Amino acid sequence: MQVTPTLSEGLKREFTVVLPAKDLEEKLTSQLVELKDRVRINGFRPGKVPMPHLRRVYGRSVMGDVVQNAVNETNRKLVEDNGFRLAMEPRIEFPEDKAVVEAAMEARGDLEYKITIEILPTIEVADFAGIKVTKLVYEPDAAEVDEALERMASQNKPFTPKDAKSKAKKGDRVVIDFVGKIDGEAFQGGTGTDVPLELGSGQFIPGFEDQLVGVKAGDEKAVNVSFPAEYGAEHLAGKAAVFDVTVKAVEEPGEVKIDDELAKTFGMESLEALKDALKANIGRDYVLASRRKLKKELLDALDAQYSFDLPPTLLEQEFEGVWQQVTQDLQAAGKTFADEGTTEEAARADYRKIAERRVRLGLVLAEIGERAKIEVTQDEVSQGLMERARQFPGQERMVWEFYQKNPQALAEIRAPIYEEKVVDHILLSAVVTEKPVTKEELLAEDGAEATADAEEKPKAKKAAKPKAKKADAE
Repeated sequence: MQVTPTLSEGLKREFTVVLPAKDLEEKLTSQLVELKDRVRINGFRPGKVPMPHLRRVYGRSVMGDVVQNAVNETNRKLVEDNGFRLAMEPRIEFPEDKAVVEAAMEARGDLEYKITIEILPTIEVADFAGIKVTKLVYEPDAAEVDEALERMASQNKPFTPKDAKSKAKKGDRVVIDFVGKIDGEAFQGGTGTDVPLELGSGQFIPGFEDQLVGVKAGDEKAVNVSFPAEYGAEHLAGKAAVFDVTVKAVEEPGEVKIDDELAKTFGMESLEALKDALKANIGRDYVLASRRKLKKELLDALDAQYSFDLPPTLLEQEFEGVWQQVTQDLQAAGKTFADEGTTEEAARADYRKIAERRVRLGLVLAEIGERAKIEVTQDEVSQGLMERARQFPGQERMVWEFYQKNPQALAEIRAPIYEEKVVDHILLSAVVTEKPVTKEELLAEDGAEATADAEEKPKAKKAAKPKAKKADAE
C-alpha cells in the first residue's frame, strides 16, 4: 500500500492510495483457499475443486470483497496513523477508466484511488467561569390563577335545552349535523354529526357561527363561508363552501360555581388544591420560557467566544437544510423574497450565517460534552420517546415502533437531551444572576430562539392559521 498526500487545506485532506496488484493477488488467493473447502460444485469432491476453476466461478465476487476490505482497512489505518477526527465519512473516488478498474479486479494491475477526508477542528475549551448570564424569574400571582380558573369553569359550564321556539344567541350552544360542499360536491372531512358548537367561541372558520345566530331546533340552514387563504388544508384554502346545516338542539349556558365541587370534577380534593395545581402548571410554562432565554444567552456567549474553520461539507449540508425550510415556507405562504423586504442573494447570506452558527455551536457543545464525559442513558431516551409519542394521540404505538426501528430518527430524540445536559454542565460553572421580571418581559420576543443542535428553523413570515377543532369545516 502506498499513500501519498495530495492536499492539506483547512480541514480538508486528500490522499492518493495505491493498492499493488501483488497484494490484491495474495489476498484473492488466500480467500479462495479458504473458500475451497466450503463450496460444493457439481462434478468435484469437497476440497478438490481446481483453483483455476474456483477462480473462474467465484473470483469476481471474492475480489469485490477483497477490494472493499482492503479499502476499508487502508482508510482506517490512514485515519488512525494521522490521528484524524472525522467530521464526515471519507469520500472515495475510483478511476473513471473502466479498463484500469477491470485490470485491478483481475489482479493484473494496481488499484489507485483518491480519498478525501474532512476533519474536525481543534477546539480549546475556554473557562466557563468567564460566562455571565441572567436567569429571568417570574412567579404567577393570584389574579393569574383566578383567571385560569375562570376559563376552566367557563369551558365546563353546563348547558340545558332551550324551549323549541327559542332562538339561539351568542353564548348559546347548538348541536348540529352538517355537510360541506364546494362547487356542489361534498368534500372529505366536511361532514359532522351531533357536533356541539358554542356560538361566539371561534371554533369554526370565520362567518360560520355568526350565521347560526337566530336559528331554532329543527331549522335547516345553508351556511355560506370561505376558507381563509392560509387555511391548514391546502386543498380548501381560499375556497368558497356551502354547509347544509341541520339544527338538532339549542342549549343555553348555566352558571358554574367555583368551589370545592368544581375542583372535584377535575380530580382535586378542594378548591385550594386545584389552585395550587394551576399555579404549578402555569409556573412550569414560565420556567420553560425562562430556560429558553437563559439558554439563548448562554449560546450567544459561546458563539462570541469561539472562532474556527468549519468542515465544508457539514456546513453545506446544514445550510441546504435551512434553505429548503425557508423556500418551502415562502412557497406555502405564497410569498417571495421581495415580499419579505429582501433578495434571494441577501437571504442566502443571512441564512448561511445561521447555518455557520449552528455548526459551530454544535461542535463546541459536542467537544465540551465529550471532555465532561456526558452521556444520555437509555432511560432518558425512552422518556423522550414517550413524550414524542404523546404528541400523536391514538398513534403512540406506531410512533414508538418507527423510532425504535430507525436509529437515525432515534438520534433526533437523543440529540436535544444531550444538548440540555451539556448546557446544564456549563451553567454549573458560569455566573448566573437571577432577575425578577414581569410576565410581559419574560414572554417578550427577542428574535429566534437558538440551539446548537436544533436551532429554531428560520421561516418566512406567515399569517397565523385559524383554529380548527373538528374536520375540515372547523
